[in-house]
Amino acid sequence: MSLRTAVQHVLASADDVAAVEERDEAAKQLGCKAVSDLAPRARGKAAGVLRSVVLRPREGVPAVEAELYDGSGSVDLVWLGRRAIAGIEPGRRVKVEGMVCDVEGRRTMFNPRYELRPRAGE
Repeated sequence: MSLRTAVQHVLASADDVAAVEERDEAAKQLGCKAVSDLAPRARGKAAGVLRSVVLRPREGVPAVEAELYDGSGSVDLVWLGRRAIAGIEPGRRVKVEGMVCDVEGRRTMFNPRYELRPRAGE
C-alpha cells in the first residue's frame, strides 16, 4: 500500500470505506459489471448488497422492490406479482441478471434472475 493510499484510507469517511469494500466484493463476481456501467436497454449482470426491500403495488399489482448497491451506484430491482421473496431482505448480498431500463432517471431491472450470496462474514 502506497503512502498516498494509506493517507486516503485514514481520511476517508466510513461511507467511502464501505463503498470501496462493496465495489471490491462485487468485482469478484465473474461476469458482473459495476452498477454505474450498466447500460439502459441492454442485459446486464451486477452484484452487491440490498439496501432496502419494500412491498409497493404498481398499478394495482403487488410488487417487491429492492435497491441493490455495489459501491459505484444502485439499481432498483422490481419483481412484479410478488408480495415477498424468501431471502430477499436488507443486508443480503445478491447477484442479479436482467434487462436494464431507465425508469424516471433510475436504473431498474424488472423480474431479474437472482442468486443469493453469503452475507458479510459468512
